[in-house]
Amino acid sequence: MLSMLKKMEVVTLQLPSHKRYQENLDTLLFHLKEHQDKHIVVAPEVFLTALDYEHMATAAKFSANALKALKKEVNEQIVILTLILEEGDNFINQAVVIHKHRIVHRQEKVKLFKLGDEDLYFQAGKKKKIKPFEIDGVKYAILICFELRFKELWEQVEGADVVIVPSRWGKLRKTHMEVLSRALAVMNQCYVIVSNSSDEDMASSSSIISPTGEVTMNDALEAVVGSIDFREIKKMRRYIVMD
Repeated sequence: MLSMLKKMEVVTLQLPSHKRYQENLDTLLFHLKEHQDKHIVVAPEVFLTALDYEHMATAAKFSANALKALKKEVNEQIVILTLILEEGDNFINQAVVIHKHRIVHRQEKVKLFKLGDEDLYFQAGKKKKIKPFEIDGVKYAILICFELRFKELWEQVEGADVVIVPSRWGKLRKTHMEVLSRALAVMNQCYVIVSNSSDEDMASSSSIISPTGEVTMNDALEAVVGSIDFREIKKMRRYIVMD
């Protein structure tokens, strides 16, 4: 079931992470206020702290407190970001979806990027948690960065109307992310929203991609604005029947 709304306005952020965590949180809060008319706001993977391996406990504590602050702030919007959090004796990279002052979905990163040493610092999540979830009649799904490369995960998010991809994707593989995210939108006949870091060694490429493969992207911006047109999803799924 698609939303009764014909369109939803979206902003996907394209920001660098600074060493001072509070500066990053202030920047996110600024953009939430600046784009309070948007239905969906997506931030890059672990934007608040980056992958600060030398201070994981500090990053996790800050992220937990920041999450409390964000829950108070976020009402009608849907805000998606990932955070370094502590779970038992381990650290996890968890995507959270905040809506109406509540966390309505949590999902740990399953595919850890060994080239970036993620497997040395994080506990991987459970693959079965990667699946569509519904908010107000719209089916969403999340793939975190490196997970975009795995075709079996594409099958798990099949049926989603909107796939969100928070990322810290490196500049050297920029084309890979752009090609994969566009292909996912066309293959699953859905919208794909990518929010990627703009750190110096990161790819930027934050984008909003339609089911027809049309891309809204501008690497020069901190915030890429676009819309989800539910009529486009319906039209593509009726025109090219995949089952």
